[in-house]
Amino acid sequence: MIHIGRGAMSAETRAVAPFVLSLVGGVFILLGAIVTSIFTFGSPTIVGSMSSSMSGMMGGMNDRMAMGMMGVYSIFSIIGLASGALVILGAVMLYSRPFEKDLWGAVIIAFSTLGILGGMGGFMVGLVLGIVGGTLALAWNPTPKTFVSHQ
Repeated sequence: MIHIGRGAMSAETRAVAPFVLSLVGGVFILLGAIVTSIFTFGSPTIVGSMSSSMSGMMGGMNDRMAMGMMGVYSIFSIIGLASGALVILGAVMLYSRPFEKDLWGAVIIAFSTLGILGGMGGFMVGLVLGIVGGTLALAWNPTPKTFVSHQ
């Protein structure tokens, strides 16, 4: 007689550690991107002081070029926000669809690495947690536990 233990989607068939590490890493990346975007899209006094200090440092750089640089920073902030959100999405999908672990592990690693552009990699903590979580997801082998008893 063959008994299948606890159903096909029990805790044994879910990648709990990769999910938690990736989720926390994604939250850190998102927080880092929010902090970066506060300085990029923040109050006009912060942006104005940054552009005037940058033009003072660059030896008379005009305001249009300073604002162009602020546009680049805004693109990086958007990349950071999207990366954090996609790492969180990858972690949730890894937990809900454990047999697609290769896809979601690769998504987590790719966007954790990309998050270094716009969110400082989640203060570097999110980068490390995301890469470790994605690597654990790729190395994890989801097989349902089956118990064979001879009764």
